[in-house]
Amino acid sequence: MTNDNPYNFLPLQPTGRNETNTANTYAPEDMIKIYEQQCLTQVPEDKLTEFLPALKSFYDIDDNTLDISAIIFDAISDACIIYNHKIKTGDYQILGELIEEVIEYDEEATDKEGAEDKDIQAYTLECQRNFLINDIKMAYHFNLFIYGDGYSTLTKQKTLLEKMYWFVRGRFEEHLLDDSEDSESLESINKQLADLGIQAMDLTTIEQIINYVEDNIIDDAMVDTFNKLLDDAE
Repeated sequence: MTNDNPYNFLPLQPTGRNETNTANTYAPEDMIKIYEQQCLTQVPEDKLTEFLPALKSFYDIDDNTLDISAIIFDAISDACIIYNHKIKTGDYQILGELIEEVIEYDEEATDKEGAEDKDIQAYTLECQRNFLINDIKMAYHFNLFIYGDGYSTLTKQKTLLEKMYWFVRGRFEEHLLDDSEDSESLESINKQLADLGIQAMDLTTIEQIINYVEDNIIDDAMVDTFNKLLDDAE
């Protein structure tokens, strides 16, 4: 940290000047880095008004360049920024064998709805999806329940990301927890985040990150793998 670079901006080499020759231009990947720094740098509240001018001065850029970097980030990056935290979907693993489940039917309901539902098979599969928060890898284990054309997931409560899920969702579903009395608090979650080098989160940030996790837990590659396993089982 120096007087010329008080926020530890990452030195980048511009590729040239813009069309009016008034500000630097950068390669797309460098513009993404600038955009990330703009959104992820922790700034003391009394320095907020100084931060953006300092960033623009350091890189000799204008508002238009920052706007373009945001567009590029949204267009080509597989990460997103949620309240000063960057989250990205990582790889996945299948942790166990596909297990066929026995479904108990309500005979009266089955008679009314049709006996064809009895032919639908159900399976469970232990899986793990990795996510990266500010480039720190965090595992998310879950049990996948496949029934006909639908599926549902239920996560464990061991890793920090899983604890964050139950902190948000488990308050309304405590009967699903293995150890409902051993619940996390916002303070304990932030302490564990700090141990990983991740800045503190408020409840809104945690909720948005969990929403991202739920939206990205299964992708096309995983669906292809599941379908192959189901074809082999049948």
